[in-house]
Amino acid sequence: MASLDVGGVRLHYELSAAAGPPLVLVHGSWVDHTDWAPVAADLARDFQVLTYDRRGHSLSDRPAGQGSADEDAADLAALIEGLGLAPAHVAGNSFGAAISLRLASRRPSLFRSLNVHEPPLFGLLAAHPETREMAAAVAAAVGRVVERLVRGEMAAAAERFVDDVALGPGAWAGLPESLRAVLVNNAPTFLDETRDPEALMLDVAALGAFDRPLLLTGGSESPPPFAPVLDALARALPQARRHTFDGAGHLPHQSHPAAYAAQVRALCA
Repeated sequence: MASLDVGGVRLHYELSAAAGPPLVLVHGSWVDHTDWAPVAADLARDFQVLTYDRRGHSLSDRPAGQGSADEDAADLAALIEGLGLAPAHVAGNSFGAAISLRLASRRPSLFRSLNVHEPPLFGLLAAHPETREMAAAVAAAVGRVVERLVRGEMAAAAERFVDDVALGPGAWAGLPESLRAVLVNNAPTFLDETRDPEALMLDVAALGAFDRPLLLTGGSESPPPFAPVLDALARALPQARRHTFDGAGHLPHQSHPAAYAAQVRALCA
């Protein structure tokens, strides 16, 4: 992997050699650029694909002190501009989707299109009476993860996050050992994310000016709180298209790579 210095933080990335338009893939919490392996090679047939380890994850630097979603959005902008990829197609999963939306609300000129899958913007749920209880349940589940992280129980915290927040009961047991190791290694950065009061919020009104193709996707088998977040985004962003991956959950690029790649290509066409 190559690396780029962003304000003293080294971000490691891989950039395919294809001659097509640039496509940046932004991973979620706990994982790293290898999360995109099931689709990256396929998409590299048509796009110049950039994957990278977000700050605090795997090969990229983990700076001391409190981080923020704003820093992650600035990192994404720095990569797009520093590598000469602007404007780029961008696809984000989970917290990577939230980061991508944050940047799109501020610097739409960096984008050709934006494809986001289940951003955990649970702060949007707390603003509506009908979803307030669900938001509280998510906060309680994340709180149990944080308790384990604070005690230094990284593996136990990762298991609780996978089973209680992201993928559903019993999912941890089915993960390969290599992926479990990545999750445990990157666990401290999730603790940092939970301490950012703005991490799960978004200025949706600012996205109203985003005039590039925008796709909001979900999985039919995902944990319940993700769909209401997409509903809230769709209400605020009438220009966005919606798509549901039948039979998929929070990681369709892994469980249904062909279907995921097809949606990326359709949005970018």
